Amino acid sequence: METPSTIQTGGSIELVCGCMFSGKTTELIRRIRDAQHHGADVIALKPTIDNRYSETHIVSHNGDTLESHTVDSARDIPSAAKTADVVALDEIHFFDDSIVEICQQLRDRGQRVITCGLDRDMWGDVFTHLERLSRIAQTTVLYGRCAVCGNRADRTHRKVPLLDDNLVGGPAEFEPRCERCFSPPNRPKPGRTVRGLAGPMSS
Repeated sequence: METPSTIQTGGSIELVCGCMFSGKTTELIRRIRDAQHHGADVIALKPTIDNRYSETHIVSHNGDTLESHTVDSARDIPSAAKTADVVALDEIHFFDDSIVEICQQLRDRGQRVITCGLDRDMWGDVFTHLERLSRIAQTTVLYGRCAVCGNRADRTHRKVPLLDDNLVGGPAEFEPRCERCFSPPNRPKPGRTVRGLAGPMSS
C-alpha cells in the first residue's frame, strides 16, 4: 500500500517531472549540489540506455554535468545506492513499474530519494509509473516553451520519423509543444518493440 512520502525514518521521495527541455535535469543537478554543499553523501544514478551525452555523467540539455553511475534496471538501484544519504535518479521513465517500490524501499531505509523524468511519452500518454510515484512524492512539475507558438509546453513532440527501435534522443529528434500544437506520430505496428520515449525499459 502506498503511503505518504515522508515517514518516521527520515526518508523521503521527491519527483521532478515534465516534458523534454523543461529543465528537469538542471533542477535535479541543483538539488544534488545543494545536498552536497550541506555535507550529504550523494550518489547519482541513471539508466544504462541513456547514453546520449555521456555514460559517466548526468548531462542536462543546456550542458550542465554531474558525475553519475549507470544501472541496467530498477532492481539494481538499492545495491548501487548502498548507504548514501541522498539517492538521485535521472530519467526514471526508462525504468519499469518496479521503480515505485524501489523508491519506497530506499525511503523506508531512511534515504532521501530525488527522482527526475518525463511524465508523458511522445504520444502524449502519461507514464503510469510516474503517475503512481507522484502520489507518494513531493512532486514538482516543470514546463517547457512550445517550439511552435511559444506558449507553455507540457508535451514532447517527435520531429523525425520512427526509423528504428531506439527512441532515445535530443534536440534533433524532439521538441517541447503545448497541447494545441502537439501532433503525435503514428503508433508502431503491433508486436514491434521500441525503447525510449515510447515506454520504459523492461526489468
